[in-house]
Amino acid sequence: MTASRFPRRRLLSGLVAGMLALPLALSGCGDDKAADGKTELSFFWWGAEARAQLTEQALALYTAKHPDVTFKKTWQANQGYFDKLATLTAGNDAPDIFQIDDNYLAEYASRNVTLDLAEYQKSGKLDTTKFPKGLLDYGTVDGKLAGLPFGENTQGLVYNQTKLEAAKVALPTTGQTWEEHIAWAKDATTKTGVPGTMDPSADYKAFWVWLRQTGKELYNGTELGFTQADVQAWFELWKGARDAKATPTPDVIHEGNATDVSKQLVVTGKALTSWVWANQMPELQKNTKDQLGVIAYPGDASKQWPRASMYFSVFRGTEHKEVAADVLNFLANDPEVGKILGTDRGLPSNSDIRAAVAASTDNPSMKQTIEVVGELAKNFGPAPTVPPAGHSTVRSELIKAAEEAQYGRATPAQAAEKFFTAAQAAIKK
Repeated sequence: MTASRFPRRRLLSGLVAGMLALPLALSGCGDDKAADGKTELSFFWWGAEARAQLTEQALALYTAKHPDVTFKKTWQANQGYFDKLATLTAGNDAPDIFQIDDNYLAEYASRNVTLDLAEYQKSGKLDTTKFPKGLLDYGTVDGKLAGLPFGENTQGLVYNQTKLEAAKVALPTTGQTWEEHIAWAKDATTKTGVPGTMDPSADYKAFWVWLRQTGKELYNGTELGFTQADVQAWFELWKGARDAKATPTPDVIHEGNATDVSKQLVVTGKALTSWVWANQMPELQKNTKDQLGVIAYPGDASKQWPRASMYFSVFRGTEHKEVAADVLNFLANDPEVGKILGTDRGLPSNSDIRAAVAASTDNPSMKQTIEVVGELAKNFGPAPTVPPAGHSTVRSELIKAAEEAQYGRATPAQAAEKFFTAAQAAIKK
């Protein structure tokens, strides 16, 4: 069965919350089968074409081993994915299994859209014994396992090793302070003619790590975990970097804020570093002839955490709960699937599968990513709670406010006030 693809759609503000607020007509707990004994599960995910092909191969392997189970597969690019998922959910036509991330997991879980997978976990039907505890914690919402973490990830600072070595600039290292990183970037700009670092002031994951290093959090439950003064200090840090010419110009920074991973500034040659997720390293490397390297974000690396790159959740109204749980168990724990999927969705959650992928892959950037995240994991602190409903709006408001400061249309203080007010409103809706 070939996966269909939904057309791209513009994201519509507030659509998810509005759609999810509609009541769901939930089916019973039994697994229904067609008259011929076959079960068809609908399976929905986002990603590039390469991910679509890998996912199809994995699902085809499940059907080969379980001929009575087939899949109605649908995929699309990230743009508009959650609009479509919200529409399907509102019409009580949600996919049996769907991909989700921490922008929306708490929102869907709080409205009882997702099945609590803990029951299958406790019975052993969903084996998570090889998963890092912190990773499982990051899939739990209100005591329920709302999504199976389908890849471990952490923040990664990717740098252009080729250009830096050619200019005899020392490579950045894990453990540099934020101020040291900016000073390094200024020096790199002078010696290479390429801005040393992308300005990450609009990037929530960089802001979150910086907050944790100051003893704060992005969220405390369903409240903000930081103050307006914290935001101002963050924006002022990066204004200083821009003034020192350590970063690109505002138009190029905006390009980095808006583009997908394959066109990040470290790939297009418009900056020597990009602030990404570590598992994106292989995709970045594919798009440049230069050799790339990856380290932790500046500051105390123990404040980074085992983040679930994404999850698979099961629709609570599915008629095929047992089969859906078995599919997730297979995708997470089957060695053959591990070789197929590699690190496309992050480092495999199952530590044995991860080790097997590292040992068998001939992709040097994939090996490097597994090694780097594995090394960082030795110092990981506890994972924060899954972001609350409204997180996606907080992210977009940070971009808007940071760009006001980046373009000089607002001072760091003015931009901080705007963001803090908007962020409070977003999570109180």
